[in-house]
Amino acid sequence: MRKIIFDIETQNTFEEAGSSDPADLSISVLCYYDSADDSYHSLKYDELNKFWPIAEQADLLIGYNSDHFDIPLLNKYYAGDLTKIKSLDLLSEIKKSLGRRIKMDTVAEATLGINKSGHGLEAVAWWKSGEIDKIIKYCIDDVKITKEIYDYAMKNQCLKYKEFGEIKTIKIDTKDWETKADSNMTFTLPF
Repeated sequence: MRKIIFDIETQNTFEEAGSSDPADLSISVLCYYDSADDSYHSLKYDELNKFWPIAEQADLLIGYNSDHFDIPLLNKYYAGDLTKIKSLDLLSEIKKSLGRRIKMDTVAEATLGINKSGHGLEAVAWWKSGEIDKIIKYCIDDVKITKEIYDYAMKNQCLKYKEFGEIKTIKIDTKDWETKADSNMTFTLPF
C-alpha cells in the first residue's frame, strides 16, 4: 500500500484572506513522505504540479486536519478531485474517539515525547520575509511527526494526550486504515 503523508503551509492567514475557508488561502510549501521509497520531499507553491501524479498513485493520503484544511486547499490548485483518493485525517480519528479536537503538538508531546518545531503563523511570517528554507524545515518536521503519530496508532491502537498535567489515552480503531479502497478517480491530467 502506497501511503503519502503530507502537510502544507500557507502564504497568508484566514484573517488576511477575510475568510474561514481554506480554499481562500494560498500555499507556500507542500511537504510529504512517500512510503514507496521511504523518502521525504518538499515542493514550493510553483512546483505543486509535481505532487499530482504522486497523489494520484497513492492508496492513502494521511494528514493531521487534512480533510478539513489541507485537501480543500490543495483541491483549489488541482484539476481533479483529491477527495476521490482514500484519505485518513488523524485529527478526525481522534475526534471520532474522544469527541473533540486536540492540537497535534499536544498529541506528539504525550505520545512521542517530542514537540513541533514551530507553528503555522511563524511559517506565514517566514514566507513574508523570504525564509523559504525555514518553512520547508518546519513543514518536513510536521510530516515526520504525523508519520510517527500514524505509526504509533497502527502499532498500539491508541494515542496519548496531556490534559491538566495528566497523560490520557485515546483508543483508536485502525482496522480499516490500510484497507485499499476502490478508486473511482478519473485521472484528469496527462501523465
